[in-house]
Amino acid sequence: MGKTLLRQVSSLSSQPEILTALASAKDGEASQSTSASKEESTSLPAEKPLHNVLEPHGWRLYSPLRSKRKLLQAPGSILPYSPLNVVYNDRMCILFRARKLAIRYRNHTLVDLTERAFGPEAQVDTKGSFCSKDKATLIMRFGDVEDLRGLSIRLQMSNTFYESAGQNWFTLDSVHIHYNWTHEATFNATDVYAPSINSYHCQHVSSLQKYDTLLVPSSITDNAANWHITFTDFQIQAFNVLSNKFASASDCATFFTPAILMGLITSLILLLVLAYALHMVVHLKHIDRYEEHKTTVYFPRSTEAECTEKNNL
Repeated sequence: MGKTLLRQVSSLSSQPEILTALASAKDGEASQSTSASKEESTSLPAEKPLHNVLEPHGWRLYSPLRSKRKLLQAPGSILPYSPLNVVYNDRMCILFRARKLAIRYRNHTLVDLTERAFGPEAQVDTKGSFCSKDKATLIMRFGDVEDLRGLSIRLQMSNTFYESAGQNWFTLDSVHIHYNWTHEATFNATDVYAPSINSYHCQHVSSLQKYDTLLVPSSITDNAANWHITFTDFQIQAFNVLSNKFASASDCATFFTPAILMGLITSLILLLVLAYALHMVVHLKHIDRYEEHKTTVYFPRSTEAECTEKNNL
């Protein structure tokens, strides 16, 4: 292997055009550090001739420009699956995706439906979904999944104009789980809403209390009390879909998140400690001022006391 490497190096050094191209590439890389705006214009011209020279020798050019762009990408910024879309009357009207979709019945095993719904080989059936001016329904049919027969999930949405806001808002009215052909569990989801010109995004849309319970069983006697359903990194748009991409998202995150509340409480405690410390400093200064103005009291001694002391001596 070492001899092969030496032969490749010697063959490379014997090619003057390769050395010239390497020198020009080095100069191109040095000019990249001048400004970010000139980075692509300086590196690409040097890269192309060098690639043409090295290609016949089986050498590959390492591109630092592309590697830097990969490092700048935040992990998890791009979802692994493309959104699920619904076309109705030759028009795309619903976009929906989630990083994870999981359901569980009572204490049974958690069923992950992510690959079935959004994976590259997803076989989910959206037949029966429809859209209108003020109503939209997304139906995802999964068929038989483990012990569940005829499993499907239906999302019911509405579009309403509010005069106070001066615009239309869409709401996810309910989420339905159909299973074993005749059974159904219904969750109310009226807290999931956004302007119709935007999509809606939330980190968790779930029936679990640790995720704020955006999906609430429709009634105590409903079968939904036996089900847990969680959408992770949930995003949906049901109206005003103009392309295969989501519009700007209206996020469910409120201002008073747990982190912000803890920060406010900590700041309040620090302010109280600082106020107490300032109070103690002012109090100490007041005591010192009192001691400075305090006069020494002189008590005259009587003659009899002085005589008694002399006799004792």
